This record gives sequence, structure tokens and C-alpha cells, in this order.
Amino acid sequence: MSNRLRFREFYPFYLAEHANRMCRRLHFVGTTLVLLTLVTALATGRLQWLWLMPLFGYGLAWAGHALFEKNRPATFRHPFYSFAGDWVMYWDILRGRVQL
Repeated sequence: MSNRLRFREFYPFYLAEHANRMCRRLHFVGTTLVLLTLVTALATGRLQWLWLMPLFGYGLAWAGHALFEKNRPATFRHPFYSFAGDWVMYWDILRGRVQL
């Protein structure tokens, strides 16, 4: 993948790197926990909980790649597009465009 890659070109690659259903499920659970942690921390004023967000988000996603997908997460090659790709995939799962 080129350094001058556009996100619309990257996203099909991102989805191909998440072909395993359990990997996608771990991404979905991790992203959901990130959202719940953010809302809870803001609602309760316990901002110290925010440190859990990368643990949930990246921890579960990387476990999915190591245990099920058997590939290296795109985060290491394309950190910004990978971060965006996770949110787009999450939304696509919610809309039924990507199977969970």
C-alpha cells in the first residue's frame, strides 16, 4: 500500500484484513466498550477511567488479529486510516453492511 493512499482505497484492504468473524467480533466488542467507557467516565466525572479506552479498543482488536486472523494489525502500518477504518467498520456492522 502506498503512502499516498486515500481512505476509500484503504478501507477494502482494511476489511480484507478482518475476514475472520471472531476478529471482527472482538473489534466490535472493544469499540463498544470504548464508547461505554467514554460515556460512563463523562457522566460520572471519573475521568481516570479514560485510560481504559485504548486498553479495550486496541487490546481486544490486537487479540483478534493474533488469535484468529493471524496477521499484523494495520495500525502499525497505517495508524490513522486503521483508527478510522475501525469506526467505519463498526458503523457498517451496525447498519448490516458488514457481517458480525
